[in-house]
Amino acid sequence: MVRAFFPGSFDPIHYGHVDIAKRAVRLFDELIIAVYDKPLKNLLFSPEERIALATEAFAGNPKIRVTGYNKLTVDACREIDAQVIVRGLRVFSDFEFEFRMALANHRLATDIESIALITHEEHTFISSTTVKEIAMLDGDVSSMVPPHVFLALKDKIAGMEEFTVANIPRD
Repeated sequence: MVRAFFPGSFDPIHYGHVDIAKRAVRLFDELIIAVYDKPLKNLLFSPEERIALATEAFAGNPKIRVTGYNKLTVDACREIDAQVIVRGLRVFSDFEFEFRMALANHRLATDIESIALITHEEHTFISSTTVKEIAMLDGDVSSMVPPHVFLALKDKIAGMEEFTVANIPRD
């Protein structure tokens, strides 16, 4: 059985993530959506909220499981016997970052492969930062995120005391 690990902050999960996951799950026996709890970025949603949103996004797909993690990605892979790390590429600048990350992961764990899937064209502009910024400025992100994420964003933003564009959490 080949188990793949799709790590990310997923703050929030959007249709670009969903696209990569649905395509990756066709290649592997099981796909683990791995929500990293402590990325070096400001987050809008807590780890528990991000896990819940991702879990709902893939409800009904028995080949996809969602979990959180808080260690080196390769160590998390080893703990669950994942042989592959899946990443998505949107634009050329993603390639440079993912290339460096894949090399670092290979240095740490030569037995774990990294693959990158190119996002479908309609999702290339979507990032979690873009989604958050548009939503915080009262724009319509319903075409970028699943309906339950759209509602969660509305609720989260409505619960914020005050925000400015300068305070928008960035990826």
